[in-house]
Amino acid sequence: MDGNTKKILQGISTATLTTVLLKKGLRNVWLRGAFPKQPGQKRVAGTAFTLRFVPVREDLATPASWASPISTRAAIEAMDEGVIAVADAMGVTDAGIFGDILCARMAKRKVAALITDGAMRDMEGVLATGLPVWCAGAAAPASVASLTFVNWQEPIACGGVAIFPGDTIVADGDGAVVIPQAMLAEVVEQAAEQEIQEGWIIGEVQRGLPLPGLYPPNDETKARYAAWRKDQKS
Repeated sequence: MDGNTKKILQGISTATLTTVLLKKGLRNVWLRGAFPKQPGQKRVAGTAFTLRFVPVREDLATPASWASPISTRAAIEAMDEGVIAVADAMGVTDAGIFGDILCARMAKRKVAALITDGAMRDMEGVLATGLPVWCAGAAAPASVASLTFVNWQEPIACGGVAIFPGDTIVADGDGAVVIPQAMLAEVVEQAAEQEIQEGWIIGEVQRGLPLPGLYPPNDETKARYAAWRKDQKS
C-alpha cells in the first residue's frame, strides 16, 4: 500500500468502509471479537500479514516448538515495516497467542498493529510496548495450552472473515475491517467521498433539518450537496 492510500484510509471510519463494501455486495468484512485494548487507540491501516493457529495437538504444541522454524517467532522476523499482523486464533480465548516480548519485537520492527480473534497474555506489558492491539481479551496461559501455530502468509479466517495475504486492514474504535486487495482503489475513492458527504449531512442535522430526504439524501438534497462540493473544489 502506498503512503497516500494509507493516509486517506486513516481518515475513513470502519463504519463507512462497511457501508461502501455492503453496496458492493460484501457483507462479511468486520472481524468479530477484535476490539481495541487502549482507550482512544488511533485508527490504523495497512497490508495484512496473516498468521494461522489450529486446535492444540499436544505432540506439536509444546514450549520446545517456540524454537521451531515454523513458529510465531520466525513469523515475526518475516514481517515488513508497516504491515498489520492478523492472527487466526479460531476465537479461542483461554490462551494468549502473544505476550509482551513478542509484541515488543513487533513494535521494534515497526509493525503497525496486531489484530486477532483470540486473546493476549502479559497484557500490561503488551500495552507498554506501544504496539496497537485489537483482540478478544486477555488470558494467562501460553498459546500452546490451547492452540498450535502452523504457518504464516496464507489465507486465514479471523473473526469469521476470510483474510488473504495482501488484503488491506483498517481498524479503529469499532473494530477491524478487511478490504479485498483487488477492490482497494475503488473502495478508497468511494469511502473518502462518503465521509465528506456524511460530514456535510451532520452539518445539515445541526442546522435543524429533519432526516427524511436528508439521510439517505433525496434528489433535492443530492443537488444541494453537489453544489456545495463544487464550491468547495473551486
